Amino acid sequence: MATQQKEVSNAIGLEETGTERQEPKKEEKTFTVEEAVETIGFGRFHIALFLIMGSTGVVEAMEIMLIAVVSPLIRCEWQLNDWQVALVTTMVFFGYMIFSILFGLLADRYGRWKILLISFLWGAYFSLLTSFSPSYIWFVFLRAMVGCGVSGHAQGLIIKTEFLPTKYRGYMLPLSQVFWLAGSLLIIGLASVVNPTIGWRWLIRIASIPGIILILAFKFIPESARYNVSTGNNKAAIATLERIAKMNRSVMPEGILVEPVHEKRGRFRDLLDSKYLRTTLQIWIIWLGIAFAYYGVILASAELLERDMVCSLQTAAAAKELGDDSEESRSPCHCRLFAPSDYRIMIISTIGEIALNPLNILSINFLGRRLSLSITMGCTALFFLFLNICTTSTGLIGFLFMLRALVAANFNTIYIYTAEVYPTTMRALGMGTSGSLCRIGAMVAPFIAQVLMSASFLGALCLFSGMCAVCAISAFTLPIETKGRALQQMK
Repeated sequence: MATQQKEVSNAIGLEETGTERQEPKKEEKTFTVEEAVETIGFGRFHIALFLIMGSTGVVEAMEIMLIAVVSPLIRCEWQLNDWQVALVTTMVFFGYMIFSILFGLLADRYGRWKILLISFLWGAYFSLLTSFSPSYIWFVFLRAMVGCGVSGHAQGLIIKTEFLPTKYRGYMLPLSQVFWLAGSLLIIGLASVVNPTIGWRWLIRIASIPGIILILAFKFIPESARYNVSTGNNKAAIATLERIAKMNRSVMPEGILVEPVHEKRGRFRDLLDSKYLRTTLQIWIIWLGIAFAYYGVILASAELLERDMVCSLQTAAAAKELGDDSEESRSPCHCRLFAPSDYRIMIISTIGEIALNPLNILSINFLGRRLSLSITMGCTALFFLFLNICTTSTGLIGFLFMLRALVAANFNTIYIYTAEVYPTTMRALGMGTSGSLCRIGAMVAPFIAQVLMSASFLGALCLFSGMCAVCAISAFTLPIETKGRALQQMK
């Protein structure tokens, strides 16, 4: 009997959860996950984490950017109108919007790692199926399913955020933009070679390979220790932290792990609690606007190149007076494939996404997340209006380059802020709902960049610019600054 009591006592010590009935003795040292992460510090584990979880951005970028480089081909193959081309992108983000909330709820309740794995398996499966689409309707449906899977990739960012020490988050998380850039450049480079030779179907199949390879690497990354302690699984959390300490050649803090168990996790109403209501609403507005601007830039770039719209809209009336009534100009299904020079311009403008990264890292660490985001959103609004200036091809490239740099900086900052501002019990849901609102902006963007822009170029630019201005004001007035703030474990 004495032996059994001793075993029970040891078990309680190992799985201490910090409830009233299991308070540690006063003379015993205790620590939290936050203190363990800070004590262990940055090391080899975090480098591996950065490379593997960062690579989720490569896969996501390839799947999202894929539409921009195959749009001219499917337009020609199925004789599509502008609205039909725009609908493809919209349906991808519709799937993303619906499943972003669902995956956020599930990740807070069942774990980040499981949802990340499921989302990658889902995305890779439907992406491969897309390459066998027999018709436009099937293509739209299958790409929407891919969007559902891609929505779960945000769990990779959450895992990174929850394992990184506080002082490294402001530096390491923005560097993840390098992976998105790599994915964007990779899909554009592949498209320039594959599209003219073996076609867009093989491009999709090749683009699925990185996601399949990355699934095999997930086994090296553990479940978030913060998530484990929120569910009362302190034993798993301790095992994970000890593994990290061993890889980093560091030590664990002395004492026993003490964290309260949170029975209520991933509840939507917590986002609208009085403490977070204003923050949540303003974050949603900012996410919607940033996505609207980001995908507006990408799709507008493709449209400007595909339709050769540099200054052409300003001379459309003159062309009509000269009797330009060619079959192509009358056709609602404009068919012009990208030339090699168009792919080069897309690559140059895409490289712009990394141009402001060093400055963005400095600003979010010294000016703070709110002010940094407000400045870059304001500049984004200004550069959208600059696109209306009739300029040379070089001038257009310069404007697109700066726009891509600014919108990428916006995404960097809001990703970090959202992951930091919410506690562990609702962090995945906060990211999920924000990602869902983000996709509403992405769903509207194609109809502005691919449909309205053809009718009213300045009108489309004013819409993009005006939305960015609203986001700049919203960012400036956010109630919480997260610079240098420890991640919150509970409300």
